[in-house]
Amino acid sequence: MAEAVVVNNKQVVIKNYVSGFPKESDMEIITSSIKLKVEAGSKAILVKNLYLSCDPYMRLLMRSQGSDLFTPYPPGSPITGFGVAKVLESDNPEFKEGELLWGITGWEEYSLLKSTQGLFKIEHTDVPLSYYTGILGMPGMTAYAGFYEVCSPKKGEYVFVSAASGAVGQLVGQFAKLFGCYVVGSAGSKEKVDLLKNKFGFDEAFNYKEEPDLNAALKRYFPQGIDIYFENVGGKMLDAVILNMRIHGRIAVCGMISQYNLDQPEGVHNLMSIVYKRVRMEGFAVFDYYPQYGKFLDLVLPNIREGKITYVEDIAEGLESGPAALIGLFSGRNVGKQVVVVAHD
Repeated sequence: MAEAVVVNNKQVVIKNYVSGFPKESDMEIITSSIKLKVEAGSKAILVKNLYLSCDPYMRLLMRSQGSDLFTPYPPGSPITGFGVAKVLESDNPEFKEGELLWGITGWEEYSLLKSTQGLFKIEHTDVPLSYYTGILGMPGMTAYAGFYEVCSPKKGEYVFVSAASGAVGQLVGQFAKLFGCYVVGSAGSKEKVDLLKNKFGFDEAFNYKEEPDLNAALKRYFPQGIDIYFENVGGKMLDAVILNMRIHGRIAVCGMISQYNLDQPEGVHNLMSIVYKRVRMEGFAVFDYYPQYGKFLDLVLPNIREGKITYVEDIAEGLESGPAALIGLFSGRNVGKQVVVVAHD
């Protein structure tokens, strides 16, 4: 029997747990080696990583304290995240050599995936493969679940989306417009505001950095109040939105990126408005909605093909660019979905 081929495997590892704002130097690129062989009976698969997704939740895994949902990255080990990969060898009957998949993988050139739970085969390749890190992957499912399932929208309702030009927000706004809602988004630059109004079809958008009084800004854009708020930011933005919710409004809590780098999270002071206005505020985890992935594709794929939904990606080339691309999320450097290209095939 021929010996397994051993190749170099470039990896992104976290050095130590991070306090405060993360830096590129908190991560490093190392080179290890890996056998291009899967052990018989292991049920594992060996993949070549093609595209990696930069997502805000990854900041939470850089802390020493985990949660019910997340286990911290072990220092010195490759970080993990959502990605698109090609199967090189498989001991798992569900995945065959040459197939494409998306799901959790390592930030490295090659990954030996011992568990295939949460991995999805890619069967539609008439759209860019990188889309499976975003619009057709976890962020797309997040937008779908949060808007349609958590918020239970009605035609004509008033919808506000924070971090609206990001991977999830740009889709929530477009879903809401297709559904017949009035949609306003907030973002952190003129370029992003223009993108929301001119490319994604939002009715209005504003730069939150130029608004000294967020409560007044929301009253200006929503004189009748907000029915649905898709929450990506937290902190002062959430506090202002609560004051502007309509009776029986719904808030889908997807994330709170403004809080991830704070050792002491900001307080929210207007919670009694939730009582007065009978507002439903619900956090959700996208994993709970994965059984609906087929239904999601049936909705989204035709809209992509017909040009009714558009998507913007911010592409970083090479695994070496990964740390800077990931850190850039927290200063709003990216425009659209941040993707790292590891290999093109």
